[in-house]
Amino acid sequence: MGLVHTMLTKVQIRGFKSIESLEFDLGLLNVFIGANGSGKSNLLEAIGVLSAAASGRVDDESLLRRGVRPGLPQLFKTSFAHTNQPPHIFFSGQSEDSRYDVALFNPTSNPKPAWSYHTETWESQGHRIVGRSNRSKPLPNPEAGLAALKAVERSPGDPALQLLDALRDYAIFTPTTPTLRGLVPDQQMREPIGLSGGGLTAAVLKVLWSRSKSAQARQISNDALAMIDWAKSITASPSSTVPVSNAAGGARHVIRFRDRFMKEKHNLLSGYDASEGALYVLFTAVLAASPNSPSLFAIDNVDHGLNPRLTCQLMRNLCDWVISSDLPPQILLTTHNPLALDGLKLQDDRVRLFTVSRTTSGRTVVSRVTFDNRLQKLSKDGWTLSRLWVMGHLGGVANV
Repeated sequence: MGLVHTMLTKVQIRGFKSIESLEFDLGLLNVFIGANGSGKSNLLEAIGVLSAAASGRVDDESLLRRGVRPGLPQLFKTSFAHTNQPPHIFFSGQSEDSRYDVALFNPTSNPKPAWSYHTETWESQGHRIVGRSNRSKPLPNPEAGLAALKAVERSPGDPALQLLDALRDYAIFTPTTPTLRGLVPDQQMREPIGLSGGGLTAAVLKVLWSRSKSAQARQISNDALAMIDWAKSITASPSSTVPVSNAAGGARHVIRFRDRFMKEKHNLLSGYDASEGALYVLFTAVLAASPNSPSLFAIDNVDHGLNPRLTCQLMRNLCDWVISSDLPPQILLTTHNPLALDGLKLQDDRVRLFTVSRTTSGRTVVSRVTFDNRLQKLSKDGWTLSRLWVMGHLGGVANV
C-alpha cells in the first residue's frame, strides 16, 4: 500500500442525541449496520459536528454544508428518562499522533444561532497546540474556534494539521434519485459532487478524462461498467447526441449509456432514463476515483436503490479500490442490506464492520465484528456474514 491520508483512528462522543457515551476505533473502510433508529446516522452526524467545530463555527450553515441535519439544542443533547440532560455535547477525533477535542454549549431555554465552545484542545504528540476553557483569561470569542485560527501557523504536511484538515473537509453524502438525474438542484454542492448527487455528469466526465493518466480511475471505471451489466459503454456527451425528454431539463451534457441489448440508434439512454441503480453505482465510483473527494467522508445508506447482489459487488469493489489506492480516502458507510456484508474483506484490518444497536434504556452502543476464529470456523461451515446478521448472531438487528 502506498501513501495514506492522515486517518481518523479513534472517535469519542458524549451527550449527543441517542449517544450517551461512545468510543470506537476506525479503519480505512468502515461499515455500520443496525436496525432503523439504532443511531447509525447519529454516529456520522457526530463527526459532522466535530468537523464544523474544527472549521471554527458550529451553526446551521456549517452543519448543512457537511450533511448534518440541524437541530435545536434540546434535540442534539441526550435526554434519557430518569437522567439529567447534559449541559454540553462532547466530541473527540484522534489520529496516531494528534487529537482534537471540543465540548459545545447552547442553552435549551434560549438557544443561540451558533454553539459556543466550552472547551477546546488541539494536541500533537502529547503537546498542546491550543486550548481553551470557560475559565480562560482573557475569554476568547466563544463562537469562534481557536484551532481553526491556529491552523494558519502550521506547516503543510504537519500531522496535526492533516488531522484537522481531514476533519474540516468531512461530509456525509446522501444521494437521491431526482438529484442524480438532474431533475432538482443540489442544495449542498461540493467537489467532486454534491452531497445529494448533484453534478454527477460533470463528475463522471472528469473521471473518464483521467483514465489515460490514472490506473486507479481506469480500474474503477471498468469495474463500474461491469456492475451495470446491461450497459455496453458509459460516456458523458452533449445532450444533443442523446434523446432526452423535455422533463429532464436543459443540461448541456448528460451521461450517455449504450444498452447492449437494444438496436443501434435505439440503444442510447441518458441518466434521466437509465436505472437508478446505475446512477448510484456511478456516484460511489466517482467518490472513490476522484482526487478531489474529501480524504474523510461518509455515505449514508450506500445500498439505496441497489439490488442485493449488486450491493454485494459494490462493497467488494469498494474494498479493492480503497486497499489498492496509493492515496485512499477514509470512508464510513451505513447499510441495511445484509448482502453488503458478504462483499467485505474483513481479513484485512483496514476494512471494519460495526454493529449499532440500542440498549434496553435506549443508549446507542457500537460493537466491532472481527474475523476471529469463531467467524473463520462458521465461514468454513458455510455461514455467510449476511446469514449470521439476519439470524441475529452479529447483533444490530431489529427487535421485532
